[in-house]
Amino acid sequence: MRDWLPPVAAGFVAVLIGFASSAVIVFQAAAAAGATSAQVGSWILSLCVGMAVTSIIPSLIYRQPILTAWSTPGAALLAVGLNGVPMSDAIGAFIVCGLMITVCGLTGWFERAMSRIPIAIASALLAGVLFRFGADVFVASRTQGGLVLAMFIAYLAFKRWLPRYAVIGVLGVGVAVAAAGGLLHVETLTIALARPEFVMPTFSVPVLISVSVPLFIVTMASQNLPGVAVMRAAGYPTPVSALLVWTGVATVVLAPFGAYALNLAAITAAICMGKEAHDDPARRHRASIAAGGFYLLAGLFGATVVGLFSAFPRELIMALAGLALLATIGSGLQAAMQDERQREPALITFLVTASGVSLLGIGAAFWGLVAGGVAMGVWRRR
Repeated sequence: MRDWLPPVAAGFVAVLIGFASSAVIVFQAAAAAGATSAQVGSWILSLCVGMAVTSIIPSLIYRQPILTAWSTPGAALLAVGLNGVPMSDAIGAFIVCGLMITVCGLTGWFERAMSRIPIAIASALLAGVLFRFGADVFVASRTQGGLVLAMFIAYLAFKRWLPRYAVIGVLGVGVAVAAAGGLLHVETLTIALARPEFVMPTFSVPVLISVSVPLFIVTMASQNLPGVAVMRAAGYPTPVSALLVWTGVATVVLAPFGAYALNLAAITAAICMGKEAHDDPARRHRASIAAGGFYLLAGLFGATVVGLFSAFPRELIMALAGLALLATIGSGLQAAMQDERQREPALITFLVTASGVSLLGIGAAFWGLVAGGVAMGVWRRR
């Protein structure tokens, strides 16, 4: 039982951070499509069921910590792009997006492209994606210095004497200090089960062009790409194409209930792949299995669980995420800078990714990879 405690805690922290950081964006996307409160609950339920299935089953099959997530940049895109779009047309666009992801998996195009990325570039990409979360630990101290300081001290103490339980300890201390300071707001919570709401899809060519294609691009470039980088940097030879098929098919099946796009997780997956999840890399898949279980629980209670996660102060979530990812950021930087011949291209990749720059609606992870790849090509030609 004690052997399961760290991975279960890592799985819970991954789901907590995923929900607390982006669930509101999913609500905004559903509202833009004109969803009723019941349909919003159905969106959360279908997304959580999809993430649970595509996390638990592949993790059991491949014995690797495989975690999926909803497309956060995709939700942000939908929050703007679905205004005035009928719900049935939006559902049709989600199905087509899922089909495109499935085709990428079946053909192996995406995996072949990713296999050409040097490990130094992939590691720098990982460190750049996670950099903001590490820095947010100290940003959060501006507004809740006492809470963050207590969590930071707990982190140092647990890492020194009980490293396997560092994340659990930090979470426990954070909740205790927040509760003592009156920072937890659970008084408005109501318990209600979510129910699936089926919407018959319709297909409109203008909506497919304006919604499906951009949703597919941002999901692949801003979510699946860093998700693969996390796996590669952690040393797991994960079958990327097979996982794309899993997420694509799950999106197609669950889209009529509101699952707009499922993809490989990056930030939350890094939590399940770190040493805090388990000392033995071969047993870290327990963390993603536990996360899948928490996804199911969150989906069943829909808005109730989102409200519970929202009851935690923002600074607690920021500090918890950053401290849980410190070791992974350090490992990524170490691997990125190890080879002197690839050091500067890797550094360029890290800086562009960490900058958060976004061009043409595509996130910094893609442009960091492009910048690092161009630099690597120039260095090799030299």
